[in-house]
Amino acid sequence: MSASDGRLEDVEPEQVRADPPTRVLRLLALLQSRREWSGAELAERLGVTGRTVRRDIDRLRALDYPVVGTTGTAGGYRLAPGESFPPLVLTDDEAVAVAVGLVRASGSAVSGISESSMRALAKLERMLPARLRPRLAALAETSTAVERGEQPPVDVSVMAVLAGCARDREIVSFDYRDRHDTPSGRRVEPYSLVTVHGLWYLLAYDPDRADWRTFRVDRIERPTRTYRSSPRRRLPAQDAASYLKSSFATASYRYTARMVVRLPADTVRAGVFGPIPGEIREDGAERCVVRLSAESPELVTQYVAVVAGLDGEFTLDTCAEIASRLRRLGNRFAD
Repeated sequence: MSASDGRLEDVEPEQVRADPPTRVLRLLALLQSRREWSGAELAERLGVTGRTVRRDIDRLRALDYPVVGTTGTAGGYRLAPGESFPPLVLTDDEAVAVAVGLVRASGSAVSGISESSMRALAKLERMLPARLRPRLAALAETSTAVERGEQPPVDVSVMAVLAGCARDREIVSFDYRDRHDTPSGRRVEPYSLVTVHGLWYLLAYDPDRADWRTFRVDRIERPTRTYRSSPRRRLPAQDAASYLKSSFATASYRYTARMVVRLPADTVRAGVFGPIPGEIREDGAERCVVRLSAESPELVTQYVAVVAGLDGEFTLDTCAEIASRLRRLGNRFAD
């Protein structure tokens, strides 16, 4: 359940006064929003008498909420901490903040944090009302993760639906735009969400293509739960991260460069920064082949320059666009 600033969304004051369950829920939200309230303040916010407030406090206590009351002119009510506590009620703003925080944490490099955060996000998605999803999307679009560099915004509500379907092994349908911006409708069996180079990907089995596929989450729109179970399938890799790394290494994109470098493959791997958009494979004891491929010419150019800077002799086979960028880069260094 969710409330906002102690006021239930879409509920008129008269309706709150006339509906005891709604009024008790609003009272609980008020008690959770501040350390202590006076009886008069609660009565004013709820639009009822002090006697009704006391009766609703008794209802909360009957539900095992530890509401502590103090007597006297300055008397009031507060929620006391306890080892056993009923389900938490979040305001709209708190629910949105928790969801965004879970998405950020799910990209953590700390072992176990990513998986736990995505499971928690999937549970939270089941509890949130539909009206909050546009707010989740808006917050995601205005949030910045500086440590990951510039990246497309990800709709938190999309992530939540995909995470829930992957967890429950449930078929999901969605609209998708590929890297050429061509739209299509997809109906897949989600397996896992993985982040690579600051981007989120959905790994899923596509029955229409009888094969495993990866989808960039920022290109997924309107995911819909089908409530149809998907069969257990064996992933053709050790885990989801290994599958994506292998898939990206062999994939061909708009811009590609192939370098034969007179250095051992391990030396080149140690000299580049993190995973590359391609692969490095041995070609003898003292030589390796580096293949780079991406939709971004800047990215391919940067990694060619990095490999070239390792001070090993090399040959380069690439397109005119990358060659032109490298010549301009060389001229700037010469100047």
